[in-house]
Amino acid sequence: MEEVKKIESEESSTSIQYIVVRIGNEQYGINIQYIDNIVRSQRITRVPKTQVYYKGVINLRGEIIPVMSIREKLGLEPDEFTDKTRIIIVKVENATIGVIVDQVREVVTLDEENTEKITKTTNDDAAAGYISGIGKNKGELISLLDIVSVIVEN
Repeated sequence: MEEVKKIESEESSTSIQYIVVRIGNEQYGINIQYIDNIVRSQRITRVPKTQVYYKGVINLRGEIIPVMSIREKLGLEPDEFTDKTRIIIVKVENATIGVIVDQVREVVTLDEENTEKITKTTNDDAAAGYISGIGKNKGELISLLDIVSVIVEN
């Protein structure tokens, strides 16, 4: 009986849930284990002398959280705020940070069969360095963001 349980747990551990978001014209998946909260866009207080892609800070239930533009970090055009724009609160290591996305689409579960790892290349595309793989869901491709490397400074 124990062997059956071990096999089941091994199978379930190969599936990972991702939140699928739209950034520009692309779909990206963010591993759900890092996501703490998703909030509507709100007033961002600018902080001087920070990286261009840091938009400022928000006050979320008394906690001051820095907010980053994934678009600008990936080398895309600046954010366009709409009623679908969301700030995803991400907890990585000991840091909590908000990342701006154009739209939150859905939650998908991808197993190893539906994901393909990407080897890191040394090309000039800023976004390529932050992609850990490509997922396939319902005939659509989803670039899987390595959210840890996006947030943690090198």
